[in-house]
Amino acid sequence: MSASSDPLVRLCDVHKRYRRGNQLVPVLAGISFDIAAGEFLALMGPSGSGKSTLLNLIAGIDRADSGELIVAGEDITCLDEADLADWRAKNIGFIFQFYNLMPVLDARENVELPLLLTGLSGRERRARAEFALEMVGLADRMDHTPNELSGGQQQRVAIARALVSDPTLIVADEPTGDLDRDSATEVLRLLQRLNDEVGKTIVMVTHDQRAAEAAHAIMHLEKGELSVREVVRPR
Repeated sequence: MSASSDPLVRLCDVHKRYRRGNQLVPVLAGISFDIAAGEFLALMGPSGSGKSTLLNLIAGIDRADSGELIVAGEDITCLDEADLADWRAKNIGFIFQFYNLMPVLDARENVELPLLLTGLSGRERRARAEFALEMVGLADRMDHTPNELSGGQQQRVAIARALVSDPTLIVADEPTGDLDRDSATEVLRLLQRLNDEVGKTIVMVTHDQRAAEAAHAIMHLEKGELSVREVVRPR
């Protein structure tokens, strides 16, 4: 995406296939592109185009069959499972379509979850969680459980959880897909603010053109190949 010689994310000839019965089905076919630090990129494409697979590869959730994938200076294709898990915890913040919040925990406790294995004290974890919730406008909802929050508020809790460990990269998989229009607009504005004001790099998968237009650029995938890159907002 960027002409920079030192991108935050670099993919070089990345291939991915999945086994379906006795067949290997290609999903990504030689993907190569860069993402600059501070960019907000939307990935779009029809069902089965490979956009969620691409997001999972960038986040280290899945592994490429071949090619080079460098994120935050680390070639994650070379890491074993333990090192990859440690790398994800330090570098990636996840936002999911259906929030993935623990129903028995309040907002603060949900946001603290990524910090439980960091060695931080309980006081430090609590302070970080409260700061993250303040950043997303939920200072007055910290003690509420998910069923006491609207869909938009739950997604903001999920965004706070993604932010709490100060990740290098935020990956969002259909973050507005389960929200009404007003809540979706609120979440997109929040993501833009985190990108513009805090400088977070964001990669977002979406099927919604309106949501994609919140990004700096839109990358379209067709049958596992990049087809079009559309600039929405100059960086």
